[in-house]
Amino acid sequence: MRKLILLCITFLGVGHIAADQESFRFQTRYLDLAIDKTGHIEKIHGKESQRDYCPTGMTSALLVLEKDKQSILPSSAVSAGKNRIALTYPNGSIATVKIEEKGDYLRLELVSLEPRNGVDNIVWGPYKTNISKTIGEIISVVRDDEYAVGIMALDDNTTSGPPCDGDMYQMCYIIHSPDPEKYPLPDGLKEGQRFRIGGDGINDVAFYSRPEEYFRLMNGNGAQLEPAFGSSIVMHSRDRRKPYTIFYPHFEDFPGVKSPRHMDLTPVDVDYLGSAIAFYACPDDLGLKVIEKIVLNEGLPYPTVNGKWVKDPASFKPDIAWYGPHDKLVEYANQLGLKGVQDEGLGEYYVNPANPQCGKKVTLQGKKLPIAELTKATNSHGIAYGLHTLTEFVQPHSSDVQPEPNDGLCTVFKTALVADISPADTAIVLLAPGFLNERGGWDDNQTNVLKIGKELIKYKGITKTKPYTLTGVERGAYKTKALSHAAGEVVAKLQVNCYRGFIPGIELQDEYAGFYAKLLTETGMNYIDFDGFESFTYQGHGHYSFKRFLRKLFADFKAHGGEYLRVMGSCVFEGNWHYMSVCNVGGGNHMYDPVNNKWGIEGKDIRYSFSSNYFPCTFGIQNFRPDWTEQVIENLQSKSIAWDATYMLGLSESVVEKIRTRRRFLKHSGRGKMREKRAFSPRH
Repeated sequence: MRKLILLCITFLGVGHIAADQESFRFQTRYLDLAIDKTGHIEKIHGKESQRDYCPTGMTSALLVLEKDKQSILPSSAVSAGKNRIALTYPNGSIATVKIEEKGDYLRLELVSLEPRNGVDNIVWGPYKTNISKTIGEIISVVRDDEYAVGIMALDDNTTSGPPCDGDMYQMCYIIHSPDPEKYPLPDGLKEGQRFRIGGDGINDVAFYSRPEEYFRLMNGNGAQLEPAFGSSIVMHSRDRRKPYTIFYPHFEDFPGVKSPRHMDLTPVDVDYLGSAIAFYACPDDLGLKVIEKIVLNEGLPYPTVNGKWVKDPASFKPDIAWYGPHDKLVEYANQLGLKGVQDEGLGEYYVNPANPQCGKKVTLQGKKLPIAELTKATNSHGIAYGLHTLTEFVQPHSSDVQPEPNDGLCTVFKTALVADISPADTAIVLLAPGFLNERGGWDDNQTNVLKIGKELIKYKGITKTKPYTLTGVERGAYKTKALSHAAGEVVAKLQVNCYRGFIPGIELQDEYAGFYAKLLTETGMNYIDFDGFESFTYQGHGHYSFKRFLRKLFADFKAHGGEYLRVMGSCVFEGNWHYMSVCNVGGGNHMYDPVNNKWGIEGKDIRYSFSSNYFPCTFGIQNFRPDWTEQVIENLQSKSIAWDATYMLGLSESVVEKIRTRRRFLKHSGRGKMREKRAFSPRH
């Protein structure tokens, strides 16, 4: 009896006490969660399904510490006051975790970690489940026909997946049959087997190389298939104040890229204390509703259009991809009932602080006019209009490169000059060779650039023995000026992008967010297509980099008087999921063929990945052709409704005006533009 009384005192105020007095119990509307005395989750019980989603005989650490890529699991758990559990670890650290019951979800937060003892990451999970049907790798959710079990980051520094180099997982294929009877695995393949994607990093379409349904594209590692028992979900938070050396990048695994590239990360004043997640389990058809409540309750990004959350299927509409002169743009959009226009015809937009609009002008009544002349009309009709931009790819002609390079450009390695050099010297000796013999970026484009003060220098390599001397030196590259430099001056190797340009560092990126916000509001634009969205991974801070940029972009956009900002992009990651309205990536028959009524390889891959993560799949850009019949148009519309798919309808005056029955075409093309309210399902 005395032992029972002591245990009751120990656990007072923390969830509920288990019948055996050895567990902490917490509950939501749809979930019972039990944590044992060693700090491990031992039960994930669905109230509606009456099933335990913990694999039989297995538990999952509530919070894992990581030091030097070694995991440290908790050894004991005791009460630390109301809604708090103290976890003790073999390294001597004690973590205090606050757990609150929030109705539809549990809120978990790391309140303290003392002593730190060198811990550089804290990891929520991996939480094992016996669900394996649908893997939501982007936002850390796993689903079957009954239930969804997931976790969601509640702060920007808590990001998807376990700690890894660059905090981004390599895009890949896994073997996972959606229906073993309909799609049995052939000999030689087994569940969970991993394959590299196709392509060389240049041809986007070639990334998607496996047409079979049991080849499932993975765009992250927030959830992973675990064939031995089901699946796991995981997130982590990093002490970004510490220096790290990583292999870069970690997010795309192209067969043509033979060797990794090292990178010394630029530290950021961001820590893992205060890291928080929402833990939820609910009937699958309520998953998006539960996520919406989490987003609203926790103050996460919640963009809306016409009063509806952009993730609500009832807000889905096709957009227009526009080409050519703009006189008929508003007329066509109104007749179609479509309210989003991305201007493909103006070409790719690259940020250049010295030339904000980069010469982009619209064509009205045969004249080249500022963009604001068009947005006066689009905005008055409630039509969101914007550009196709290459995100934060800094091109060599940018004012941040020439005539004087910006000190905030992203670097991968720094060393110093051994001796003074004059503007004419090409025999340049450095203190350490570092990574200077690793050519170019991840795509091995052989672009090697050093920054010394306000001068850029191209080079080919560096000797492997002392004196470490650069080879193939070109002084004053990119129209910078060759200058004298003193011994000891910092020499920085710049991060180059796949277009042989550069990337802003994590702090200069903040200025780029402000630049975009100002550009959009000053021109009246409220739509932006972030092609090359993956450019935020170049700094090595993964999803955190996305979140930091987008949070500032939206805040500055609002501060400048902007309201709804429609965001599209080339990819969907955990770092941009909240902010994106749609992702109409790709186009043509490799996405979806409305004439022959079938998915292409890229469409098949994206359909599974997006739908598994409560995000609308897409048919990409479907350029209207004059030979389309009304049946083709109606098929495109009806299938987009049935599959919760968005798309962009490619239009131009030159094509539409050739159609004798264009009024009927526009009428049919606008049908079904509003979606029914549906649950996302990857099973179509």
